Amino acid sequence: MEHRSGARDAEGDGTAVGPDPDARWLALLMHAAFFLLLGASLTRFLMRHPGEARTPWIIALSITLAVLYLLGPVLGSRPTPRRVAWLGVLVAVWMVLVVLAPSFAWCAVPLFYTGLRILPPRAALALVALLTAFVVAAQLRLATGFDPNLVLAPPAVAAVATAVFVHMQRQAVRQRDLAARQRELIDDLLRTRRELAATERREGTLAERQRLSMEIHDTLAQGLSSQQMLLQAADRTWEADPAAARRHVRTATGIAERNLAEARRFVHDLAPADLAEGGGLEAALHALAARETAQAEGALTVRCHVEGTPYAPLPDRVQSALLRIAQGALANVREYADATAAGLTLTHLGDRVVLDIGDNGRGFTPEPGAPRTTGAVRGHGLPAMRARVHQLGGTLTIESAPGEGTVLSAGIPLTTPQDPTYLTENPT
Repeated sequence: MEHRSGARDAEGDGTAVGPDPDARWLALLMHAAFFLLLGASLTRFLMRHPGEARTPWIIALSITLAVLYLLGPVLGSRPTPRRVAWLGVLVAVWMVLVVLAPSFAWCAVPLFYTGLRILPPRAALALVALLTAFVVAAQLRLATGFDPNLVLAPPAVAAVATAVFVHMQRQAVRQRDLAARQRELIDDLLRTRRELAATERREGTLAERQRLSMEIHDTLAQGLSSQQMLLQAADRTWEADPAAARRHVRTATGIAERNLAEARRFVHDLAPADLAEGGGLEAALHALAARETAQAEGALTVRCHVEGTPYAPLPDRVQSALLRIAQGALANVREYADATAAGLTLTHLGDRVVLDIGDNGRGFTPEPGAPRTTGAVRGHGLPAMRARVHQLGGTLTIESAPGEGTVLSAGIPLTTPQDPTYLTENPT
């Protein structure tokens, strides 16, 4: 039954499977062979038996057989009762013709194909056997004596024709099954691709949110915290020392200006405002050190030192990360360390850049491997620094002890094992 359904699909009965060109060509060939054999048989009969009483019947039956055969495609290819009845009438008319004129026996070959295409397997094989028996009987009637070839040749031809047809149909079914599996595989790949793209978008969104939170913490949040402290100090000294209060207010105003510049940069491209001024990381670190020193009003002196020369301009993301780390570290020094001096040291080591931030403050005892160090930071400070360095494949180390100050070191490689040009070709 499997090969028959494949044949029906191949002939375009409206199922989901598209038409099979090979099956169409085979059907056209069988149709042409049927009419060729029918015409040849009728011509042979008229040439050898002219003017006989049965001749009108032979002509009428031949025309009837041809008309019935032409009705086949109109009825469709599905094994409906009407289609089966049509096949039965067709075979019956052919049998009558064979009885009256044995030369019509070889029209059975196209009828083999029709029966195999329409009937269930067992019924189709029974029909083939019946048609073969009629062909053998017709050939024996035409022969002048017994010839073994006339008995063996028709069954052999019927067996070969049936085997070829069944093999072709099974091959067509296998090809359609393979095509269906390929379509399913393609659908699975497309679905997996869509799911992966959705997952990457979600991960990208989460990563961007984390990055923005770190950006805001390292700039706006720290600036607002400093402004709050300065304004509170100005409020406390407003009556007793108006000059000091005004200095606090002016310093807070300067911090507000920097925060405003940072906020505008967020709107523009989220790059640090110091880097956007065009001087690069070294100039931005010098500006940061000078600004922190000025804002501390003598309580803290921050110096910046650069060692080595980079072989190529640092990628934007590396510059941005190191500047944010410097800003966060100095904010911690200002709020917690009670230090009088701090230093920024940027070292270029060819395939690596290192930023050290050290101070002479009260220090603390770092917790090894801890994402957050007690007494050293609050909020997102140290975790944000670790995250920035980790995203670039670098390391963040802290050396500190109570009463001995703190040194924070961020080292970032300028190449990755997977792609040596990653950081330089992917600055954002």
